[in-house]
Amino acid sequence: MIQLIYYILFIIALLYGLYFVITGLLAFKKDEDQKIRSFRARTKFAIVIAARNEAKVVGDLIKSLKSQNYPNDLYDIYTFVNNTKDDTFDVAKKAGSKAINVNVPVKSKGDVLKFAFDKLKNKDYDAYIIFDADNVVHPDFLKLMNNTYLSGYKVAQGRKDSKNIEDNWLSASHSIFYYIQNFFFNKARMKIDSAAAINGTGFMVAKEIIDNDGFEPKTITEDIELSIQCVLKGYKIAYVEDAITYDEQVLKFMDSWHQRSRWSKGIIECFRIYKKPLLKKIIKERDFASFDKLMFAIAPHIQVLSVGLTLMLGVFNILGIELNDLFSYFFSLGYVCFMIGYLCCIIMNMFVIVYYKRDIETTMHGILLFIVFFLTWIPINIICLFKKDLRWVEIAHNRKANLDALVNEK
Repeated sequence: MIQLIYYILFIIALLYGLYFVITGLLAFKKDEDQKIRSFRARTKFAIVIAARNEAKVVGDLIKSLKSQNYPNDLYDIYTFVNNTKDDTFDVAKKAGSKAINVNVPVKSKGDVLKFAFDKLKNKDYDAYIIFDADNVVHPDFLKLMNNTYLSGYKVAQGRKDSKNIEDNWLSASHSIFYYIQNFFFNKARMKIDSAAAINGTGFMVAKEIIDNDGFEPKTITEDIELSIQCVLKGYKIAYVEDAITYDEQVLKFMDSWHQRSRWSKGIIECFRIYKKPLLKKIIKERDFASFDKLMFAIAPHIQVLSVGLTLMLGVFNILGIELNDLFSYFFSLGYVCFMIGYLCCIIMNMFVIVYYKRDIETTMHGILLFIVFFLTWIPINIICLFKKDLRWVEIAHNRKANLDALVNEK
């Protein structure tokens, strides 16, 4: 019976891994038609920035937004300031943003966005664009989102890049993680006309969606939750590769731990809340996008399952129980199997670094140590599976960036 359970769980984990390998390779699929066309500027945007203690960086973001290759009368910049202990409000206002204090209890970014959308509900805008205060933005971002909106997409995610990829191995590892998600998830979904994933910052959502359906986030990962909600309502989420947001990556391991814990707990919550409606739409409508989001939301559970399978194999090996399957064969190879997997990881990391025109030599620490970044996610997922509540931990941002230098790198 134990062996039978093992085989069933092994097949589940194997098929899950193969699913993301196969769908990831769709990013190399040749485009058959141009999904996003060029239009003259006529979409009116409300840019929403959620800011806490961001006085050191929010001015750079607003400066980059004021320098967009897009008519100034077609967008307004709003900075919604919450729980601040510095002069974020004054810095944002002086830089040219409309600064608004959030005067409701805030436990997460989702609370700030809900307040912002309620505040702007009666304003004359076509779409919202969301940024984090530590970002800087490519000059063509709004122009490209205008094209995307007028091409028929009501929701769109731009490319998430980094303004400090070379600082240390953690900033490089986080950057590589986003590059992998950009290319092997979002780009792949765009190629097959399915739904990409909203990724925290640098995304657009049509105002009519928020006005008609409301915005009531139930989890601490409002971006993943909004992705699932959009798919359930039948909206396709576009991925706009050239609409680039440069994000500040963490430099300290505990900051990375807290950030990834929030992501994991939010994904676990999304799976708990939305698995039934996703399954219902999969069964009734045979909807691939819903299936894809369900597979994404179950990721922490599958990673923990894979660890459990490895431990079971160790016990079987000690007890002299023989198993005839691919997993146990690779497990028996020990270090050989690990080195093959590690080599494949390095190749993938080098590929995305080159694809996004970053320097291999200065990011080698992240390329080589990405495996550490990935493996430390295992205890995070295990803890988050059993931890009931997770407190939002503030991560300080202070990294200045030269936007011209970042843009010219591309």
